[in-house]
Amino acid sequence: MSPNVKPTRRQLAYLRSLASQRGQTFQYPITKQEASREIERLLKGEPDSRLERAIERREGYEITSQDLDATRVRDDETSGWGSSARWGS
Repeated sequence: MSPNVKPTRRQLAYLRSLASQRGQTFQYPITKQEASREIERLLKGEPDSRLERAIERREGYEITSQDLDATRVRDDETSGWGSSARWGS
């Protein structure tokens, strides 16, 4: 097998499925060999139960981008508009 052959669609689909079942992520493979190594790594892990996956999905959707955006300027921090906007005191 040539080392530069791209992974097959079947390998990529299987990787996504395994990662989802095990609650893990994977590095996107560039070659078939990398895809095979990632598949082997994921197969060594134990699958999450259906309950664990459901909890992770529910909790994951509760996080909003606003919760994660610590640099966002809030309305109460400034006054004025456009070029006359000023930082509040």
